[in-house]
Amino acid sequence: MDTCVSRPHSENGFGDSLSLLQSEKAVQEILQQTPVHGSDDHLIEFSEALRTVAKALRRAAEGKAAAQAEAAEWKRRFELERARNLRLENKEQSFKENNSVSEGGRLENSTSQPVLLNQEREHSNRACLEHGICSHEVLQDAKDVDSNMVNNKIMKKASFKLSWRCKGENSDQHKHDIVYFERGNITTAERSSKQISLKWESPPQTVVILTKPNSNSVQILCAQMVRWLREQKKLNIYVEPRVRAELLTESSYFSFVQTWKDEKEILLLHTKVDLVVTLGGDGTVLWISLFCNMNCSDIRSYSEHYKDYLDSVLRGPISITLRNRLQCHVIRDAAKNEIEIEDPILVLNEVTIDRGISSYLTNLECYCDNSFVTCVQGDGLILSTTSGSTAYSLAAGGSMVHPQVPGILFTPICPHSLSFRPLILPEHVTLRVQIPFNSRSPAWASFDGKDRKQLAPGDALVCSMAPWPVPTACQVDSTDDFFRSIHDGLHWNLRKTQSSFDVPLDV
Repeated sequence: MDTCVSRPHSENGFGDSLSLLQSEKAVQEILQQTPVHGSDDHLIEFSEALRTVAKALRRAAEGKAAAQAEAAEWKRRFELERARNLRLENKEQSFKENNSVSEGGRLENSTSQPVLLNQEREHSNRACLEHGICSHEVLQDAKDVDSNMVNNKIMKKASFKLSWRCKGENSDQHKHDIVYFERGNITTAERSSKQISLKWESPPQTVVILTKPNSNSVQILCAQMVRWLREQKKLNIYVEPRVRAELLTESSYFSFVQTWKDEKEILLLHTKVDLVVTLGGDGTVLWISLFCNMNCSDIRSYSEHYKDYLDSVLRGPISITLRNRLQCHVIRDAAKNEIEIEDPILVLNEVTIDRGISSYLTNLECYCDNSFVTCVQGDGLILSTTSGSTAYSLAAGGSMVHPQVPGILFTPICPHSLSFRPLILPEHVTLRVQIPFNSRSPAWASFDGKDRKQLAPGDALVCSMAPWPVPTACQVDSTDDFFRSIHDGLHWNLRKTQSSFDVPLDV
């Protein structure tokens, strides 16, 4: 009787990897057996092709072996998790059986078995809180589960674990309160973009007032506000050197007003200033980025009814909006070490990279966390915060975004492509805009419309979300203020209401 012996297929497909290795060995034998003469070009090309095939087979074998090892590791973890769940299920089943014996036995078991089960569950929950979030919750509802369908067995969902990481896999920043489980459903917790309220633990002492220049109405309002804050609120007041000179020209009464002498004193103001009051438009608000290097509250007052508004702010509590800023680094190609890298620049609205006076299109290579994104060919690129989404980015076709939405807007300026649409990227990414060496001309970068810098071929601009947001006080709350600003300032969706007489009547 003839017997047919066949080699069994290896588990996890290791036989396929073995066959790939054998194929490579066969190719190597062919290469050794094939005589190659320098005069025969066809044989040389054939031998090179065989070597390429051999390399490809080896790479395929190595990749498949790695994938199989990873699959085996996941299978091992799954078996351990399933065994643990079975142990929990058996203990709960034995507990139910003991409860059905008698009333006395039910009382005894209620004081012993549940304690052991709870201890094991608490140990399992403690391990999940240390390393992530596990889904070993038991899903059972007597009202919803049909006992005939599940044969009185406890239904469980597949086990998995979630962890929230920031700035890459190797970061130490973990947030375990972002995602949690409730009866097997993934639910996100409250995020940092929720409405924030500020309550003074001690009364504010010092105020800085920034004003719009060359405006008589603002100058009169500033003098009135300084007098009221000094007489009624007993506050220390700082103003710009230009404003102090104007106040002293008006009256010697304002000699108590303080100012600063140089840039070093400006950078130290945030250590003693509690509030920044701006009298002017959005351009005036951008100046507060110089003062809010770390922590500083800002109040925007656009109305002559400043007394009630400032009184409520000084009394507190008030709703504030944390407006994120971008931290920008210009890295020169000629820089040899970190010492030669320029100081970082903080922007509240946007950083713009454009072609300047050149007639050529910009050629910008863009990367996101070291991954290539695209090459911008056009007039330039805007990297904007959500607070700046209603400024230059909006004029270039970007979307209007609520200032408390964490993100970075990626908006091209007049791109030479019909399919280049704006993007909104998450706040934790790092963007790098590189000027390629084959660029026809340099590019220019401006930060909130000032501090213009030239970017030569080989230079790069690196942008990420700064850890120091600018807290701005709200009149009502952040959402109400946002819609009021786009309605009043931009006349968003403002049109004449259609008359009812223009609508055809249904017959």
